[in-house]
Amino acid sequence: MPSLPKEPHGSPPYPPPPPLPSHLSASCPGGSGAALLLGQGVGRNRCRAAHAGLRSCRCVEAEDGGRRSEVGEPEAQAELSCCSALSCLSVCPCVCARVLDRPQRPSCGCVACTVLLSLAILLAVVVTAALLFLNHSPVPGTAPPPVVSTGPAGANSALVTVERADSSRLSITIDPRCPDLADGFARLEGAQASVLRALTERPAQARRAGAPGQELLDTLADQLPRLLARASELQAECTGLRKVHSALGQGLSTLQSEQGHLIQLLSESQGHMAHLVNSIGDFLDALQRDRGLGRPRVKADLQRAPARGVRPRGCASSPPPRDCLDVLLSGQQEDGVYSIFPTHYPAGFQVYCDMRTDGGGWTVFQRREDGSVNFFRGWEAYREGFGKLTGEHWLGLKRIHALSTQATYELHVALEDFDNGTAYAHYGSFGVGLFSVDPEEDGYPLTVADYSGTAGDSLLKHSGMRFTTKDRDSDHSENNCAAFYRGAWWYRNCHTSNLNGQYLRGAHASYADGVEWASWTGWQYSLKFSEMKIRPAREGR
Repeated sequence: MPSLPKEPHGSPPYPPPPPLPSHLSASCPGGSGAALLLGQGVGRNRCRAAHAGLRSCRCVEAEDGGRRSEVGEPEAQAELSCCSALSCLSVCPCVCARVLDRPQRPSCGCVACTVLLSLAILLAVVVTAALLFLNHSPVPGTAPPPVVSTGPAGANSALVTVERADSSRLSITIDPRCPDLADGFARLEGAQASVLRALTERPAQARRAGAPGQELLDTLADQLPRLLARASELQAECTGLRKVHSALGQGLSTLQSEQGHLIQLLSESQGHMAHLVNSIGDFLDALQRDRGLGRPRVKADLQRAPARGVRPRGCASSPPPRDCLDVLLSGQQEDGVYSIFPTHYPAGFQVYCDMRTDGGGWTVFQRREDGSVNFFRGWEAYREGFGKLTGEHWLGLKRIHALSTQATYELHVALEDFDNGTAYAHYGSFGVGLFSVDPEEDGYPLTVADYSGTAGDSLLKHSGMRFTTKDRDSDHSENNCAAFYRGAWWYRNCHTSNLNGQYLRGAHASYADGVEWASWTGWQYSLKFSEMKIRPAREGR
């Protein structure tokens, strides 16, 4: 059909269609309102006559270019095509509202949407069913095979863990200290039986697990007997160790018994020796009383040299001086270096003699005064001696031993701080290695007693201790006190005096590693001057 001409601009709207005939009012409800509705917005719709006998109405194009309505023969299902334009409404009054009630054919888009929605619903149902199925069925390859593992259970035991196919675990602790392993064997055998039973009862799961899972299960079945065999070997070894331990215990008991017997014999021997000494003493007392010699001092008289006296100078028959007291008695009154010849050191050596302090006659064996000499030395240096006799020096352990064992000696320790304050400590008896057969092997032990003075006692606690150097540790400390406190001394654990320590010049931040005399200046003050000197005690002169 040719297109309709456009209406001129500003032309009045088409009048509404005339009302429908009365015989169509039942089949076309709404009357002209329905036609007006179609005219207002429904184009190219078709309607069908609802009643037989209704003539078809269509718009035709006249020869003069106009339009007219043509009524045809009655057709029950005739389509009205005169509704394609608003201009037809005025000449085709048969248009009715039933055009809206005519069922329309669904479009391709609607069909596609319906199909896609159906597929989505079907896919959701399939996925849900699959998830439910997987939740109730084991996934192939996810069921872990039984695992046997070992690890440390503690400081003295080992842990063997068997993880079964049903995820339960069996842990067995093996103690290398030879416990009773019967319970452990029973548990291992039970684990083996459980694993074999699991292998038998769950073949389907093993097949679903695949070849790798089956290989692991077979390996586990092979390892369990080997584990039991190894445990049996360990039990045999533990049994052997028990036997050895028992034998060692018996041997130790025998040694302890013999030790007790020896201690008893030594105690008895000491008792007999004391009785013998008393008997000899009584015999000598009686002998000397008979001779009118007075009460003897057996040990002192045997050890000491003959009584000292003033010797005339230049007397050829005079014996050589044994110490500085002999030098003093020979007429020398000045401080200085002299040669002496101790009884147990006939070759002699030089010493510095103090002839002024408390009557003089002091043999100096240690002096600190300016820090010019390094005192942090080893065993050999302290045994032989070092330094300069007129300045800082150490006489040497073997020379001090030779001096102190020829008579009963007293010790004088002179001290001075950096404020020119002075103090002293005096000990009535002193010795180095007094009772030693081999003094160097014994470590030159110190013996002091009978303190008096103004500096306080900082040496008695060292009595009985061996001499310690940085390369020879003889103290009671876990560490080497000489190395720790930078000196050499008769350390115990560790010291109350350290006169051979570092020369630190007064107060210092470090602890107890200077020239210390703790009872006077504490452990963090290094003294300016110290001098240790000995002479025979008055009773030994």
